[in-house]
Amino acid sequence: MDASQIYNVIVIAIIVVLFIVFFLTNRKAKNKKLTPLAAIAFAFVIAGIVFGENRPVGYSLLFVGVALAMADIVLRMKKSNRG
Repeated sequence: MDASQIYNVIVIAIIVVLFIVFFLTNRKAKNKKLTPLAAIAFAFVIAGIVFGENRPVGYSLLFVGVALAMADIVLRMKKSNRG
């Protein structure tokens, strides 16, 4: 086995473990819908990945997406503390 095959086996093992953890924790959690702000943030992150060849544009889109996601988290925390 050469180094690339070992790397591939490790990556596949990590993906399998992540799927197992996701499915075990997902059944216990409530189904939470995506907020409109989180959906927009997700779209910006995906656009940043798609337009990643042009680094300034890609990084700018990723930054906007992460900033919107963090704003959504803060808004959700404030909302849950009120009621």
